[in-house]
Amino acid sequence: MNYTGLWKERLGIAYLDPAPDRQRVIVLLHGLGADAESWVFQYPVLIAAGFRPLAPDLPGFGRSAAYAQRWSVKRTAEKLAAWLAALGVERFSLVGHSMGGAVAQELALICAERVEKLVLVNTFAHLRIRFSGETRYLTRRFVTLNFRGLDQQAAQVAERVFPREDQTIWRELVVEKILQASPRVYRQAMLSLAVFDARRKAKKLSMPALVVTSEEDTTIAPSIQTELASRLPNARQVRIEQSGHAVLIDQAEEFNRTLLTFLRER
Repeated sequence: MNYTGLWKERLGIAYLDPAPDRQRVIVLLHGLGADAESWVFQYPVLIAAGFRPLAPDLPGFGRSAAYAQRWSVKRTAEKLAAWLAALGVERFSLVGHSMGGAVAQELALICAERVEKLVLVNTFAHLRIRFSGETRYLTRRFVTLNFRGLDQQAAQVAERVFPREDQTIWRELVVEKILQASPRVYRQAMLSLAVFDARRKAKKLSMPALVVTSEEDTTIAPSIQTELASRLPNARQVRIEQSGHAVLIDQAEEFNRTLLTFLRER
């Protein structure tokens, strides 16, 4: 899909709205350092199924300007709630990947009566269950960002997310996308994610929920995602084999089938 001419802007948030004539809105929130084009393999499938995908570049990432205050998961969710209100979106399903999953949880709390279904992909309610490999990995990323720069940190992330030899093009794209982000916002987002804790609040998210877990995710361990699913009152967890953190891309067909199956359930 060619996105030229499809970009829109409202309240300082750039977003893609490739099927504005559809009625069933599904909001898609990208991960750290990514942007709305992360969902390139989901747009055609969702549109064909009758949905209206709405995918913002989160503030400070991609084409969206950073807001003046310090970046945080909660503040970003509040900005998105105002953005959706400005667009006149009353009811919607919500999908969040990684960092976008944390933001989605906060947004779902703000808009609890308006969220029809919640899909959380390779994300977490809290990272500090133990001093895990994920915590050490995020610490290394933060150190690299502060002492070696965003470009070195981008390369580190790209190698972790797309480790195979045949994924060179995706590694290059990850680096390109991360370097578009505001270094200040990227740093603040990492800190906000490190202290994010929705474990107690998760019980308020009573809408039907799906936690999608990649079996080979080395960024957010499947056990942490199981912890998230266990705290949501009306959730189930689906595991996708032979997929890493970027399941939207490396197992797009299986992810799309899983997503549409859930969205079509009554």
